[in-house]
Amino acid sequence: MTGRDTAAESTVYARIRSMILDGTVPPGERITIDRMARELGVSQTPVREAMQRLEGDRLVRTRHPRGYATTPLLSRRDLEMMIEMRLLLEPWAAKVVAADRGSNPGRALCEEISDFRAGFGAADWKQELSQHDTRFHTRILEATGNSFLLDAYRQMHPHLHLFRLFPGDPHGTDTVTEHAEIAQAIADCDPQAAEEAMRTHILRALERFSASTADAAPGREPADAAPGREPAAARSHVLGAGACEPDGGS
Repeated sequence: MTGRDTAAESTVYARIRSMILDGTVPPGERITIDRMARELGVSQTPVREAMQRLEGDRLVRTRHPRGYATTPLLSRRDLEMMIEMRLLLEPWAAKVVAADRGSNPGRALCEEISDFRAGFGAADWKQELSQHDTRFHTRILEATGNSFLLDAYRQMHPHLHLFRLFPGDPHGTDTVTEHAEIAQAIADCDPQAAEEAMRTHILRALERFSASTADAAPGREPADAAPGREPAAARSHVLGAGACEPDGGS
């Protein structure tokens, strides 16, 4: 196979993956090789290779007699298992990085929140919020220095991305407020507070998701709405310098 063919296949894979992750091709949608090739203006070969890779990513499933379908939104049980996995990994990660002054990412996390708030636009707020959420959580996991932990998180990324597209949190107010609480606890070098803030954030995100998809997904049991939250503006102090000044890292 030539380098050019490989590049073409990678480009087609990236384009279809983006279409799935941004909701252009919604969950559960049937995809045929021929239709996708015509839509992208390419031959069927790179599309076929791309679909095989996307099946490995668990973003599509083979649909008989032929063709594929995008993976539907996670079942309630699948979602619960993913959240259980996050609850095992992320509160621990927040606790670890808060205790390590040398690689404490608190300042970088506060800057991420500040940049997001400053540049936030209403045109495509779900995508902006999703990208911010990805950067925020990945930064914490990277700061642990545990590559196995980071790999496990990245394997969940496709489903986390779809999860993030239904946040039940208009314009990200609650999400960013909770991120700020986590960032401040880490910057303050308070492991217990960081661990608890992360755990609370993940559980509230699940509640918001469940509430936002209850009507769109028949048979899904709606969760109670997330507890009332203090307005984000009242917590704007978290963007200032924390009690802990990291000695290194970012």
